[in-house]
Amino acid sequence: MNNYYELRISINPEIEEIVSDICFSNFDCEGVVLAEEAYKDLEMTSTTRGTLRVFLSDLNGNPIEILKTERELLKERGFSDEELGSWEISLDEKENQDWSKKWKEKWTVTHVTDRIAVVPSWINYEPKENEITITLDPGCAFGTGTHQTTQLCMKAIEKHLKPGDTMADIGTGSGILAVCAMKFGAKSAYGCDNDETVIDVCLENAKINNVKCKFELKTADKLTEKYDFVCANILHNVLAEIMGDLKNIMKNNAKLVLSGILDEKKQVVIDAIEKFGLTVIETNYQDQWVSFVVIK
Repeated sequence: MNNYYELRISINPEIEEIVSDICFSNFDCEGVVLAEEAYKDLEMTSTTRGTLRVFLSDLNGNPIEILKTERELLKERGFSDEELGSWEISLDEKENQDWSKKWKEKWTVTHVTDRIAVVPSWINYEPKENEITITLDPGCAFGTGTHQTTQLCMKAIEKHLKPGDTMADIGTGSGILAVCAMKFGAKSAYGCDNDETVIDVCLENAKINNVKCKFELKTADKLTEKYDFVCANILHNVLAEIMGDLKNIMKNNAKLVLSGILDEKKQVVIDAIEKFGLTVIETNYQDQWVSFVVIK
């Protein structure tokens, strides 16, 4: 067996999915784990939350320099040093001992609500009565179902999506929200993203969940169809920039779920909502994150 590489990055746990997505986009990455407690067999040396462990099958360029560049790009997009964390980075070569399975040991079933369970693809799970399960490979793309921002969207889908609605997910990541919408009775679900690497992942996730969704490499400003229900789980400043585009793809009386927003940044999104004449009908919080449900 070939050896593998383990990249460790100290970050603010609140941005774990953002940094995970950066790793999947830039590296030959098998999986990512956010370390929360010591596991002797995994040789963790710290119990401090905020260590992202990235498992690489091969090196593609200099991962440390790439991550430093990506951190600066996030700062340019409005993130503060406090929000980002220190990003102390280390890279070690490890002896291959079924390493491709080790990162999976952290994952278990995520119960988002009493009716929604996200199940890693390698776990056999018997759903409860009336429980909707979404099978997903957490090591695939942004949107694993474990992060607060994704869960806020899924809760909104459960509460507000009506059977027969047409749904669009802008910045779809793993496609989990489109899959979730179909499981709750959407007539159709469409997802788009500006990262071409996630489209095949989305299609595979829809396939293993036995639902049919459409996914494209596209941005909101290029869409012409209008939808009954729209989700956008993206950074707060991006939401503000594309709010007009989101409004344009909403039917009259359509609902829009906005997530990916740190509480301290919510005013940026509120200002954009008001600027484009949309109305907030619900505000939800989970830890430091906030989401809005708005209507056109």
